[in-house]
Amino acid sequence: MLSNIIRARLLVGTALLCVPAIAQAGHVVGTVSDITGTRTLPSAQISIVELGRTVEADRAGRYRFTDVPAGTYTLRAIYTGAERVDTSITVAQDGDLVQNVLLGGANDILVNGQRANLASSLSRQRGADGVESVLTRDSIGQFPDQNVAESVRRAPGVNVLNDQGEGRFIAVRGLDPSLNAASLNGVRVPAPEADTRSVALDVVASELIESIEIKKSLTPDMDGDTIGASVEINTTSAFDRKKDLLAASLEGSYNHYSGDLTPKGSVSFSNRIADNFGVSGGASYYLRKFETDNVEMDGWNTDDAGNGFADTVEYRDYDVRRLRTGGSLSFDWQPAESTRLYARGIYNRFSDQEDRRRLIFEMDEDPASSTGASATFDSADGQIRVERDLKDRFEKQTIQSYTVGGETNSGPWKLVYSAAWSRASELEEGSIDPITFRRDFNGEDGDDLTVGFDYSNYLIPGFTVGGASVADFNDASAYAFDSLDRTTLSRATDKEWTFRADVTRSFALAEGTFDLQFGGKARLRKKAYDLNVDTLEYDGDFTLADVVGAQTYRLADLGPVVAKKGQRGFLQNNIGDFEIDELGSAFASIAEDFSVDEDIYAGYLLGRYQAGPLRLIGGVRMEHTKNDIRGNTVTLNEDGEDGEQLIVAPNSIRRSYTDWLPSALLRYEASRDVVLRAGVFRSLVRPGIGQLAPRFAIERDGDDLEGAFGNPDLTPYRAWNVDVGAEWYFAKSSVLQLGFFYKDIDDYITTVTFEADDAPFNGLYRGIAFTEADIPLNMGKAKIKGIEFAYSQVYSMLPAPFDGLLTNVNYTFTDADGQTFDGDTGGLRDIPLPASSRHTFNVVLGYEKGPVSVRLAGTYRDKYLDEVQAVADEDRYVRQHFQLDASARYRITPNIQVFGEWVNINNAKYVAYQNAPTTRRLLQYEKYSYTMKFGVRANF
Repeated sequence: MLSNIIRARLLVGTALLCVPAIAQAGHVVGTVSDITGTRTLPSAQISIVELGRTVEADRAGRYRFTDVPAGTYTLRAIYTGAERVDTSITVAQDGDLVQNVLLGGANDILVNGQRANLASSLSRQRGADGVESVLTRDSIGQFPDQNVAESVRRAPGVNVLNDQGEGRFIAVRGLDPSLNAASLNGVRVPAPEADTRSVALDVVASELIESIEIKKSLTPDMDGDTIGASVEINTTSAFDRKKDLLAASLEGSYNHYSGDLTPKGSVSFSNRIADNFGVSGGASYYLRKFETDNVEMDGWNTDDAGNGFADTVEYRDYDVRRLRTGGSLSFDWQPAESTRLYARGIYNRFSDQEDRRRLIFEMDEDPASSTGASATFDSADGQIRVERDLKDRFEKQTIQSYTVGGETNSGPWKLVYSAAWSRASELEEGSIDPITFRRDFNGEDGDDLTVGFDYSNYLIPGFTVGGASVADFNDASAYAFDSLDRTTLSRATDKEWTFRADVTRSFALAEGTFDLQFGGKARLRKKAYDLNVDTLEYDGDFTLADVVGAQTYRLADLGPVVAKKGQRGFLQNNIGDFEIDELGSAFASIAEDFSVDEDIYAGYLLGRYQAGPLRLIGGVRMEHTKNDIRGNTVTLNEDGEDGEQLIVAPNSIRRSYTDWLPSALLRYEASRDVVLRAGVFRSLVRPGIGQLAPRFAIERDGDDLEGAFGNPDLTPYRAWNVDVGAEWYFAKSSVLQLGFFYKDIDDYITTVTFEADDAPFNGLYRGIAFTEADIPLNMGKAKIKGIEFAYSQVYSMLPAPFDGLLTNVNYTFTDADGQTFDGDTGGLRDIPLPASSRHTFNVVLGYEKGPVSVRLAGTYRDKYLDEVQAVADEDRYVRQHFQLDASARYRITPNIQVFGEWVNINNAKYVAYQNAPTTRRLLQYEKYSYTMKFGVRANF
């Protein structure tokens, strides 16, 4: 291997000198497809053996060699899952040769089913420049996944963070989702949520996707804004297939908790209207109704007996109606042999109606008595407040992206160009968040209540009530209206224009090729958030009895709860008796507003050398970032000499910075079946939008000044990344791979809670005084290292019926350490990086033979640090999570298949906690039960 590398360097150094020696050269072009002529085979490796030149087929199955000297050669095609094919070709003097290649024999399954999907994924992985995992269209549909985020978690080193039991944010190599980037058809996906750059991929329907590529190594032609991975999502193209396709599915989805059966359907098509023009697209509809049972606890402390207790306990009953719709459309046109043009669009809409009822206990004093597993509070010692409220929230998120572009080849030159517009948004209008009814038990005039909590099962703390006022506890009329917060408008928009051009000049060497590539890209982004909140007060007699309803909660008897939608009728009929708290509403609204313009201008230079088994890629990327950031300083003085006051001062900050991002990758085929990789590259992740916005909110109550601050001085995470790996393709559609990764990060960011006497601010931030404030800060260095292991095999060598078995196993170990401010010592303390899981793994057991296809899939994510607090004992952790899913399919005819899916078989829960000195303290417990789906799919 070393001799080859030395030889490569000498050849690269004389590359341009070798070009004139090649005369009377022609071009060899063609398409690689399966032997049935149904679909093209992207990433098939095509080589001219005698010249040591290798290229990969593109997503349309096309390959191209330029400047091939006249002569007779061996054209070799390699595709995982099929036998190697050698073809003798003769290139005429100054002539072009079209040589199409068909792969696959009678025993090679390359079109449908689990084996075909595995072969396609491994072929793309094998041919990639760096460390990469790929999921193809059909493999996505093989799993019981409800959106793109859940589909991606099947890849090595990938897992997801859930919301309401459904995958939402992608975590790669155990790292925080904010350290990843996502793109649609080569264009960065904007984020619909206001405060983050992380893209919630549960918005995107998996039925609209052709492939998902998880690229963990960067080359200079790629955007440099990722440390975990670049997740690249591609929609369909009419040139992906050789034959037309019309596919449809119809299914029902049943959630065990809600008892509702809801519909899901999709249709997709691909049609070559002419040899040089095609159209493809699809549409998807998925309505899901489900319920969640939740317990949350806060304000943990220790009483005089040394026993732990929480001063706030909430029992939450969620009913959710979630609708996901989407559509995609692509046009592909080849006006000339040298040019292909395309236009692609995708639109996804995600709406979420959430009704959440809560029973809340708030205790002013320590418990009257306690043990290591219980605490009893008495209103005679201090007030016990009981609240019953309802959140009635409707939220709509959209992600849309439209791209036009093309590719032109002229001799040794290739030009790739595109322009795109993308938009993401999140909208709420008129949500009730929340309406609250309250009863205070003060231990006076017979107003006595005792509340006992049983912590023996720390996941589900039970409660009992007693005392003279126990009847009032369950009397809806005893709970008077307290407040109503209405989100009149919450609108986040994120829009981006993208323009890109890449130029490649290929040089044919005496052995191999050298490509010189350069290009530029402009990303013009604007993100804004506008919030209008009204806090309503009521002048009249309004109690819970006026809007009482029934719970759907299974963990405890909550007593009377607010009826879903019940408060809306009362509000409409009595609107004249409600008054708006003008100051409080204005403070909550203006303090959140911001806008950020972010323009990124990039250029790069890249060299690629390929000779026989060796591929070297190196170069540098420059990214220049310009920000125009606007927000407000808002102070609410609730105890001033002139009464309540609201003071608003607008802020505008401009800044710019430039990053140089070098990279070098090596790919070497040590033998026919072994691929070795190594790479080093520099990358960055820009601060979160919400962290960066200059929003400075101060709420004064007497001498207390509570603040929440943005930090426009934040600098990006900047990291050096190293990847080393080996892959052994020991059999058809089979691989054993092992990799090591290391990341050295500067200036990672955590949000820290500071008290007035804490360094480094000592009660003053940017000239604003505070007694307690949350401030995002750059915290210095972090180190990340880990290993990835993956094993996939089709056991076709076994005797029937076991020859239908297949397995897919992957495991990732991540050690991610950093530091944060320690409120106890005033110095720094060691922490695992937020959202980093030490262990993640995926296991798939499959069987496919004849018309039968079965999969059992398990995913595991280790515990992780979720939120950093001022002291270690208050840090929020999320417990480990393991989920088991299954799917089964039966093909009735070659075109019709029935299926069933079982999601969350083991009823996996979500648990967040604090690490107390002797035991864990519950912060959140959530359970969802399982979902079953069944239906029919048809392909024509």
